[in-house]
Amino acid sequence: MKPLVAIVGRPNVGKSTLFNRLARRRIALVEDQPGVTRDRHYWDVDYDGRDITIIDTGGFVPGEKDSLLQQVREQAQLAVEECDAIIFVTDARVGLTSADQDVAHYLRQSGKPVVVAANKLDSESGTLQALAGEFFRLGLGEVFPISAEHGLGVGTMMETVMGKLPPLSPEELAAREQAAKAEEAAEAGETGAEGEETPPAEEEDRPIRVAIIGRPNVGKSTLVNALLKEKRVVASEIPGTTRDPIDSELTYKDRKVILTDTAGIRRKKTIAHRVEKFSVVAALKSMERSDVAVLLMDATEPAVDQDAKLAGIAEEKGRALVIVVNKWDLISTDKRKQELFREDLKHALKFVHYAPIVFTSALTGSKVEKVLELAVELAVQFRYRAPTPQLNRLLEHMSDNHPAPIVGRGPLRLYYMAQVGTAPPTFAITCNRPDGVPDMYKRYITNQLRGTFDLRVPIRLLFRDRPGQAKRAARKRPKLAGKSKH
Repeated sequence: MKPLVAIVGRPNVGKSTLFNRLARRRIALVEDQPGVTRDRHYWDVDYDGRDITIIDTGGFVPGEKDSLLQQVREQAQLAVEECDAIIFVTDARVGLTSADQDVAHYLRQSGKPVVVAANKLDSESGTLQALAGEFFRLGLGEVFPISAEHGLGVGTMMETVMGKLPPLSPEELAAREQAAKAEEAAEAGETGAEGEETPPAEEEDRPIRVAIIGRPNVGKSTLVNALLKEKRVVASEIPGTTRDPIDSELTYKDRKVILTDTAGIRRKKTIAHRVEKFSVVAALKSMERSDVAVLLMDATEPAVDQDAKLAGIAEEKGRALVIVVNKWDLISTDKRKQELFREDLKHALKFVHYAPIVFTSALTGSKVEKVLELAVELAVQFRYRAPTPQLNRLLEHMSDNHPAPIVGRGPLRLYYMAQVGTAPPTFAITCNRPDGVPDMYKRYITNQLRGTFDLRVPIRLLFRDRPGQAKRAARKRPKLAGKSKH
């Protein structure tokens, strides 16, 4: 386990800005208003040659009665309980507040090593530096004046943080020694002990990325917590609770899976705030990076326009798709009613008719494991490679049993098929009229591929000329009768 460093403090003191600074990229949403961050957000960084994990947390509000803010505080407390060191961020411009003192009291009780960062000092002038002095009254030791936005003082602060972490474990020491040897070997032009390059990691070893998407308040965070069997993210009946995409790892049947909880995606014209706009953009980017998108729907509001739009985006981006009907426990336990609902849903979303449908209750845990089972199954299909001989036997079978239509002045002829890509599976077909293949025949080929290889993921088809087709066409053109006379 890498050492964990938690960033905590009251709302709007710059915790996410510091998190992004240490991560060296914009991961967490940052906005000049309190309460933007709500969940724990983890990121691995290499700092001064040592791998650590930093944790961004929501604003810590001790004694808050509001249920949502209580859950945000609980997430911050969980980060404090599991971490090895704490960066306590304060706002030097505002000065020491009673809320800062309440947080400091809790941190002292935790017994964890704490470093105090007096943030938002965007100049090195003595006057501004003196503003940090009052935070010594917290009784947590040295105070570091910093500007998370501009990076001032962050390096000095992190030197102290690194000094408070546990000593290197035997595994870390062994990894450092191995890395040093590999670096020496690379400098010497060697590729390994036996002169061979290290083989690349197997495809099966790469984690499966699963993005949970859907409209606000359909139960995405509740589903993530149910799959992880822990309260990993804040779940509330208040729409828009999740802001940042939150990654969580788990292992399912020996496969590593990264679940990404995303913000609810509403129609553009109903988005009123900048934070929500950024959250939606981040959610869509998370889906694009995923192998599988899990589209969560509310059983009490089935197949609304926005659900169809999200399914269409998943198809357009070529992501494998699992459609999950949540809150089914509020509707019925009748199997017949479920099948009728499934038929209606497939009709409404016929452009993704291949996507499996699961009926669940994230709140009770009913059928939630089926979601993982299907996600892993589709991730394998997403990167499936079909044997070329079998593809061409299928092409011959299609041509014999369902001849290609007439295109222009002659019949469409299909000569050869090969798979040219995965994620999603992409097939190139050599033919005589690549620009004239009717959509109906494209659907026929796609359905034949699905049935033959049992693929329930998007499929892409490319139609190409035979090599040398342009030259052959040029030779067939009639030659000019003769040169004109002047």
